[in-house]
Amino acid sequence: MGLILHLSASTQTGIDPNSKTLVCTVEEAIKLGADAVSIHVNLGTGEEKSMLRDLGAVSKVAMEWGMPLLAMMYSKTRKGEDEKDVRIVKHSARLGAELGADIVKVPYTGSPESFREVVEGCFVPVVIAGGGKRETDQDILEMVKGAMDAGGAGVSIGRNVFSTKTHQRSSGLSVRPSTMGRRSKKH
Repeated sequence: MGLILHLSASTQTGIDPNSKTLVCTVEEAIKLGADAVSIHVNLGTGEEKSMLRDLGAVSKVAMEWGMPLLAMMYSKTRKGEDEKDVRIVKHSARLGAELGADIVKVPYTGSPESFREVVEGCFVPVVIAGGGKRETDQDILEMVKGAMDAGGAGVSIGRNVFSTKTHQRSSGLSVRPSTMGRRSKKH
């Protein structure tokens, strides 16, 4: 299993928890044995400009070292706008790719048809984030299936796997990293 070292962070106690700042470098990731690096960008925030600048700078250094870069691209939209709107997610994915990401992580847009537009509009592999807490393992599996049917390259799911009641009982949803989410099963 590979190590992807996340280079940006924020806290929930900060003035703007959506404002990510670099806390590590590509060179430090190399020293730690990372196989890839990631950076989180929240579009539509007051700090968008600095996060985009960070993505561009990290992309340049990652390219120089031959280090793959995952860009986690999210939009914090104005009131009344849907953060999972296909136009917004497609723009976010494409922007991450154009700024040098080798793979982009974005929210699932809700259907295979709409997510296919995101995938087709991006020239690097697109993976989905796990999103907000799902009610059941079946909900997670349906989201994963929809993304994969749309041509998504995989999934990146944390809390929806590790916070489930079934997982806490040492059973439940398991997404195999080696298959990038193409085969999921319940234990």
